[in-house]
Amino acid sequence: MCGIVAVYGSGNVVHDIYESLTVLQHRGQDASGILTNNNGKITLRKSLGLVRDGFDKKHISRLKGNLGIGHVRYPTAGHAASSAEAQPFYVNSPYGIGLAHNGNLINSNELKKNLFSEDRRHINTKSDSEILLNIFAHELQLHSKDIFTPDDVFYAVAGVHRRVKGAYAVVSVISDRGIVAFRDPMGIRPLCYGSKTVNGKRETMIASESVALDSAGFKLERDIKPGETIFVDINGKVHSRLCTDKTGHAPCIFEFVYFARPDTIIDGISVYAARMKMGQNLADKIIKNWHDHDIDVVMPIPDTSRISALELSISLKVPYREGFIKNRYIGRTFIMPEQSQRAQSVKRKLNAISSEFNGKNVLLVDDSIVRGTTSKQIIDMAREAGAKQVYMASAAPPVKFPNVYGIDMPASNEFAADGRTEEEIAKLIGADRLFYQDLDGLIDSVKNDSSPVLNFDSSCFNGEYVTGGVTKKYLKELDELRNNLAKTQDTSDANDDVMVY
Repeated sequence: MCGIVAVYGSGNVVHDIYESLTVLQHRGQDASGILTNNNGKITLRKSLGLVRDGFDKKHISRLKGNLGIGHVRYPTAGHAASSAEAQPFYVNSPYGIGLAHNGNLINSNELKKNLFSEDRRHINTKSDSEILLNIFAHELQLHSKDIFTPDDVFYAVAGVHRRVKGAYAVVSVISDRGIVAFRDPMGIRPLCYGSKTVNGKRETMIASESVALDSAGFKLERDIKPGETIFVDINGKVHSRLCTDKTGHAPCIFEFVYFARPDTIIDGISVYAARMKMGQNLADKIIKNWHDHDIDVVMPIPDTSRISALELSISLKVPYREGFIKNRYIGRTFIMPEQSQRAQSVKRKLNAISSEFNGKNVLLVDDSIVRGTTSKQIIDMAREAGAKQVYMASAAPPVKFPNVYGIDMPASNEFAADGRTEEEIAKLIGADRLFYQDLDGLIDSVKNDSSPVLNFDSSCFNGEYVTGGVTKKYLKELDELRNNLAKTQDTSDANDDVMVY
């Protein structure tokens, strides 16, 4: 999972990009990068770690220009931290193009071979984003004329859609010509744009989440449609076109469960409202199956589940309490590349308030249960703090299948739900009782009458991949990439390189 942003401004845009990346930091803490265009000169800075650690005053001062893109990253296919894999990527032909991408291509091996044998382009990293950049650059070169027009961009993106399979939300800078953004034909990964007026001039921002626009003072215009391309030319005029006739609309439902910030809006759906409804629907299931429950208190596992837990407690008419205090300087354990790192970070991240647990039957609420190892440690902490009975509720259904569209879930045999019943999962994590959200309940929680979205990519819950083309062979290869052993054996260069063009 990654966060992307692009800005066309009336002056230097680096500050808006930097601030927006800090707002999108929850989407990736592995690496960050910013690329700007200043009268044809491209400057690129990439660094490992958080945005605030990779950019100081001297870096910001060098990133001049009124066109720019930014990216925050965590690896999506088992790669260890490496500045070589960080984005944006850049190629100098044609024109000079920078690109940043959120998602995952499911035919990247085939594309890489074709780029070498047919397009005569070399790929230098393991990142499918570099593949995507080179395909876009090749298609743009094929369609470029003596006079550059928006049609050149639209034809190039149409070529990308014909060749590429998977999930991709993309922002790009074409040197001294403008910024480009496009979204895959199923709209799996989020992308929206907004505008503001500064000194009488219109500025445009494109970002993964609407909250990034809010923070920089941009007004949300709308989400970019599946298969649509937005091109902001060098004069600031916004052009748009649907670049494929093979579209659907199935955003990733896991965005609403876990990844997106609660104050963002995706495809017209409030993440906050969706999480409230998840809590209500989960409470309905508990009441239906255990109407004479003995729950004394409902507690969230901070932070993502807090909204659902509060609504669940209201529906159950059971007190809500904050039983865990979170250390906010520890990263998100779900996206840490190795199990050993996740295990070490849980106790560093959370500390129990014993008085809230002592002698009580506690219902812990989490957004989802993936491996189950973190859940087990937290349940153990609750018991150590004096809880009498510890129950667990998940706002999402059991995760049973790999996510192939840009979320680095573990290999399928590492899932807590792999081949286990709910009773067996409860025993695995040490819970006295376990409740999962039903998939129908989750979908009902996210659907919104004001949104055009009727379907969602729920593949990690039901194994139905909305793009098609996900074979057993591909899933096996993905498992091999994602197992913990592969992650620890990755030999990518992890030096913090600064690249300036």
